[in-house]
Amino acid sequence: MSTLLFVKFPPVPSVRFPHSNSLHNIPKFSLFNCKNPHYNYNLNHTKMLSIQRANAVPSVQGAVSGAMNLMQSAPPTWQSALLSNIVIFVLGSPILLSGLSLSGIAAAFLLGTLTWRAFGPSGFLLVATYFVIGTAATKVKMAQKEAQGVAEKRKGRRGPGSVIGSSAAGCVCAFLSIYGVGGKAFYRLWQVGFVSSFCTKLSDTVSSEIGKAYGKTTYLVTTFKVVPRGTEGAVSVEGTVAGLLASIILASVGCYMGQINAPEAVVCVIASQIANLGESIIGAAFQEKEGFRWLNNDAVNVINISMGSILAVLIQQFVLQNWRT
Repeated sequence: MSTLLFVKFPPVPSVRFPHSNSLHNIPKFSLFNCKNPHYNYNLNHTKMLSIQRANAVPSVQGAVSGAMNLMQSAPPTWQSALLSNIVIFVLGSPILLSGLSLSGIAAAFLLGTLTWRAFGPSGFLLVATYFVIGTAATKVKMAQKEAQGVAEKRKGRRGPGSVIGSSAAGCVCAFLSIYGVGGKAFYRLWQVGFVSSFCTKLSDTVSSEIGKAYGKTTYLVTTFKVVPRGTEGAVSVEGTVAGLLASIILASVGCYMGQINAPEAVVCVIASQIANLGESIIGAAFQEKEGFRWLNNDAVNVINISMGSILAVLIQQFVLQNWRT
């Protein structure tokens, strides 16, 4: 005598088992391990996706939180500087494209990363302010400047040479700060030199561009003869006043952001004006002259901002320090 058991799902051949009054010997089949047509795969798949999405939300939040913490690292690191610049340059790309060529943006990215690493967000904001004001001044009466042949090339969009020429002294100060040259006693000097270099360049840019746009009479700085707008070494009252105001504004931003204090801001403004006067004399006496063809605008920019930076450091070290003591 034997018992015959038929298993309907899944269909399998008939299996005979020895006669037994208990059911514990009957094999068990798991419906979850077979293709049962009544098992709802779609429902369980949806549940799994929901679980995965729920787990993904905290991971995304954690990544964003980690990135924000990295950007706010104090003191700044190369990683925080790189990440911060990527975010800022992506968000600010429309503004950057209005004032820089693509290669100029690449050079500005390196400058921004270096600045953030050396002087943190406040130093970066100073350079950003310089860029915004300088670009706005360059765009003033662009059509008129183009008609007169004194406008900057490429609608005022500057390339890598201009970026490097405008920031060379600031980059040197940044590297000196990063590598602690002179120790803590000299850190403040490098900050003053950094701020003064950009005050000098902004003053030069604004005075030149506003002078081209609104200057009624331009004089050659070496002879005070009246010359056409855009002449190398020429100055105007309107441009000079605008350049001085631009320097004061940028030095005030540096002071407000804690890069420098009020007396050091005054030092930066004075150094920038002396340097710009020297740059005008160099332009009038040597630029575009025989034997000085190499002395183009980018080379003059490097000389100009270097003078502004060095003068500020010297005044800070030997005049302001003695005055305080």
